[in-house]
Amino acid sequence: MTELAGIIILGILAQWVAWKFKIPAILPLILIGLLVGPIAAEFLSEDGSKWIEPIWNGTKGLFPGESLFFFVSLAISVILFEGGLTLKLSEIKNIGPVITKLITLGSVVTFFGAALAAHYIFHLSWQISYLFSALIIVTGPTVITPILRNIPMKKDVSAVLKWEGILIDPIGALVAVLVFEFISVDAGGEFTKTALIEFGKIVLFGFTFGFTFAHAMNVIINKNFVPHYLLNVFALAAVLGVFVLSDAFAHESGLLAVVVMGMVLGNSNSPYLKELLYFKESLSILLISILFILLAANINVSDLMLIYDWRTAGLFAIIVFVIRPIGVFISTQGSSLKFNERLFISWVGPRGIVAAGIASLFGLKLAKEGIPGAEYITPLVFMIVLGTVLLNATTARLFARMVGVFLKKSEGILIIGASKVSRLLAHYLVTNGRNVVLIDSNERSIKKAKDLGLTAMTANIYSDNLMDDIELNNIGYLMALTINSDINKYAIDKFRKQFGENGAFRLISNEEMNDETKCPKEGLFSKKDHFTTLSEVAKNHASIQEIDLENREHYEDLIEITNKDKDIIPLFIKDNNGELHIISSNNLNVDTIEKGFQLVYLGKPIDVEDV
Repeated sequence: MTELAGIIILGILAQWVAWKFKIPAILPLILIGLLVGPIAAEFLSEDGSKWIEPIWNGTKGLFPGESLFFFVSLAISVILFEGGLTLKLSEIKNIGPVITKLITLGSVVTFFGAALAAHYIFHLSWQISYLFSALIIVTGPTVITPILRNIPMKKDVSAVLKWEGILIDPIGALVAVLVFEFISVDAGGEFTKTALIEFGKIVLFGFTFGFTFAHAMNVIINKNFVPHYLLNVFALAAVLGVFVLSDAFAHESGLLAVVVMGMVLGNSNSPYLKELLYFKESLSILLISILFILLAANINVSDLMLIYDWRTAGLFAIIVFVIRPIGVFISTQGSSLKFNERLFISWVGPRGIVAAGIASLFGLKLAKEGIPGAEYITPLVFMIVLGTVLLNATTARLFARMVGVFLKKSEGILIIGASKVSRLLAHYLVTNGRNVVLIDSNERSIKKAKDLGLTAMTANIYSDNLMDDIELNNIGYLMALTINSDINKYAIDKFRKQFGENGAFRLISNEEMNDETKCPKEGLFSKKDHFTTLSEVAKNHASIQEIDLENREHYEDLIEITNKDKDIIPLFIKDNNGELHIISSNNLNVDTIEKGFQLVYLGKPIDVEDV
């Protein structure tokens, strides 16, 4: 009981450490597992026993006999289902040719290149070599996001790495499952007719069960045959049921079935899909925390000694410094990415949780079946995972500076709220060369923004997930433009450090507008206007105007006109270089005004004769 409670406590502690120090969770999880497992047995225990003993064959330990295998299989099935849910075919169509090539051509290069390296360096059979290469195809958002979170860079670069990690997870898992299934039915190493038939059965039943039960589950959920409070646990039971049922019809087809089930359900029109994702994400975190401590603890010193020689370093170097760059440069050939940006993408390719988790399961299974070389799978994949995560976590920021993709100043603008006013402002800013991201919890407003070609995200500012979005790395200005003054204040307080290093502004409230002594330094635009008046002007005069300035006196005369006219609201000062400077409600941030500068405002045209 103590060991089981200890695994859960240590797992959640590792997740907290990862969050606190902004490192991939897989790093503390595996290190804790190795500490309480092989390291404790070799150096810390007097009797040579592990502090946590997940025994594979035997009658003692947390999982005696084959129960460890059963637990790992079921846990991996849930994790793979959750991964499948995240793969959206519509997203693949819209992400551009670079990411499409990375998850196709890049995967092919890794699959064949790493297999060749493993075969000739470690003299593994071709089957085991290809299984190893299939397992290390995947990178993942859970390892890339913490590494890139604090590296300000162009949106294009961070977006490429983010989407590669998200999309390649289920694709890589599917390839690994298919290779494993083929090895399982072809244990003799001969490509016989029987082996091909068995492999065909696995693929047939895996795809059939996954596809069929995904649609059945979608109908059950949409028709409200299951009460809302049972929805999540029903989905969990369905995943486990499909895994076991498919496995009963065709041995080893269960993993393929749940991956396909997740992909099909993830691309359905179920209104409960987001809720299922949140539940599966929380469950996956718990299962991953338990799994990695358990699996790392299950490794023996003898397993680690298998790879304790120069060949391991050689294999790691070839995969990281040769195969990854080749895949990236082939995939980005002819794209708009510069050489230094392609070089940085080549450097950042940490392997993640899916690779290590499935490797442990497959390694255990194939070793149990007596497949030659199977004992290398788990330690080699763990080595690649730990090595790439450590390398990228410690050097990515420095390498970004070295190759020149590190932005010295973040010029992007994050606008909280996607109302008509926000959309007008964002459209103007984008046409003037600024990167703008709109966020709002109102999906209708977000859709309108996207229809205008703007970058917009459905998000809740009270959630911590926004802090993890690496596509916001180059944001340096924050503008809170919602109708709710409390939300605006909260957004400024919470995100000022993260997204407002160059300036954080919000609309003033009714109370602040009526009392000039309460006008805050972060007040946005005119001190006589709040959300209601901005919206009214945007409704009646939906255009942003520019007027040339002669000097500071001319600027102050224009501001005086805008103060008297409720249909004109000053927004920015555009200088001679085309740079835009936000006007605060107390004008404190406007320093120099010269001839050639422009006043940018919302509303009706100003009659120059009045100035």
